[in-house]
Amino acid sequence: MSHLTKDQLAAMLEQKNRQDLAALWIEPVRQAMDEWEINTDARVAAFLAQVIHESASFNQLAENLNYTAIRLCKVWPKRFETIEAAQPFANNPERLANLVYASRMGNGDERSGDGYRYRGRGLIQLTGRENYTRCGLAIRQDLLATPDLLLQPAAASRSAAWFWKSHGLNELADPRPDGDAVTDFGRITKIINGGDHGLQARIVLWQRLQEILADV
Repeated sequence: MSHLTKDQLAAMLEQKNRQDLAALWIEPVRQAMDEWEINTDARVAAFLAQVIHESASFNQLAENLNYTAIRLCKVWPKRFETIEAAQPFANNPERLANLVYASRMGNGDERSGDGYRYRGRGLIQLTGRENYTRCGLAIRQDLLATPDLLLQPAAASRSAAWFWKSHGLNELADPRPDGDAVTDFGRITKIINGGDHGLQARIVLWQRLQEILADV
């Protein structure tokens, strides 16, 4: 059983309403970590650093697909080579998701609507019909029929913890006598994020969380 306390969780956040957020999330997070064996200080610190960063401290549980045309050209330069090509999808999250996620990750084609229906949701944003299916089976929730469950604390926490364990991140978070913890944390970031976006901020948060968890 995780010994994470509400006050410790609140100390990890920076918002003025951090006590309210901690009160809302402490039990779902603790239960999810217990369920998926995130059960040592090293695992808890690495997991929480990642999910707090990914969700902007529990405030952003759905993928933001509201881009300007200029931004679309920067994010997807091969798909949107000109401003004119991007314009129909600018500030239109549903149309954009249905295009960029079509026929990928188990989704149907653009007309199926799967891209938007199964866009990124949760603390570690789950994306695509295939991932929704696999996670739903693991947490015993019908995420295909009710994908917005991932916007609720319980399913958001459990889906993130399932992703964490199923991708071998407990083992990467565990200290190794001959290992480099920072390098391993960077590998965790790439598995979650697909790159190293925000890596330094994640490392700073991770190191702070280790201090908070050690201060008992």
